[in-house]
Amino acid sequence: MLEDPPDWLARRPDDAGGSNRDDATTCPPFDYAAERTIPARGRATPGTVSLIGAGPGDPDLLTIRARWAIETADVIFHDALVREAMIDRLPDAAEIVDVGKRASAKTPQSTINDRLVSRARDDEAVVRLKGGDPFVFGRGGEEAQHLAAHDVPFQIVPGVSSVLGAPGIAGIPLTHRDVASRFTVITGHETPDKETSALDWEAIAADVDRGGTLVVLMGVRTLERNVAALRSHGVSAEKPVALVQKATWVDQHVVRGTLATIVDRADESDVAPPATAIVGDVAAIRDAVESALVPFDPA
Repeated sequence: MLEDPPDWLARRPDDAGGSNRDDATTCPPFDYAAERTIPARGRATPGTVSLIGAGPGDPDLLTIRARWAIETADVIFHDALVREAMIDRLPDAAEIVDVGKRASAKTPQSTINDRLVSRARDDEAVVRLKGGDPFVFGRGGEEAQHLAAHDVPFQIVPGVSSVLGAPGIAGIPLTHRDVASRFTVITGHETPDKETSALDWEAIAADVDRGGTLVVLMGVRTLERNVAALRSHGVSAEKPVALVQKATWVDQHVVRGTLATIVDRADESDVAPPATAIVGDVAAIRDAVESALVPFDPA
């Protein structure tokens, strides 16, 4: 057990006020005044790469193990989906490298892989900070394979995937005893290298039609096509849909509709990536709980 709590567990007064909690604050930087507060098992190790899930966006949702590794890193490679509020709290002693894959400036995955290997071989403690969970549509598996192929030791620090975080923050359960007993997760953007899609829309639609929940990550730009695929395979136009844009970010936004209306409503609301789509009867549960749901207060 730790003798003293890490500094980031301490709460600071909220300069802006407006909170009804005595201990309410924004999250301070990841700052540990005493090294003994970080156990050896949690430290980023020289010569090792830590593949860390940053969660859906809010710094408060980082795991304790993730914070330990981040605070002891020599270099941190982060994605575009890592919020500025989190980047601002990264340790000053670490080199911060943005390798985000944006439409206007992409860092090739092969380059990222090679840089991880190179810096680890320089005996640096390397952190690869990825939005959500590194092994859920985050190419963490590819990076792990590359590191293993080059005999570079690595550790995995799981994060809260948007698969779970986005619906949860919006008050939408993926399963419900009376509504849905299963859920399916797909990507809205398969790799362009594939000759044919690996998505079986007939099977996906059949599952949704029978009461299953469908979660689509990175599906804003393919929303219209995905809706058409479900409709063409027999899913009712009245099937509930929710879009959660930038879950846990300061500009989080939820758009509700049905397969018949969601494309127009997304256009009207200027929904933009990153966003998570939830298709299924569970999406309607938000209407029943919204009046009592305390809005998420991002750091």
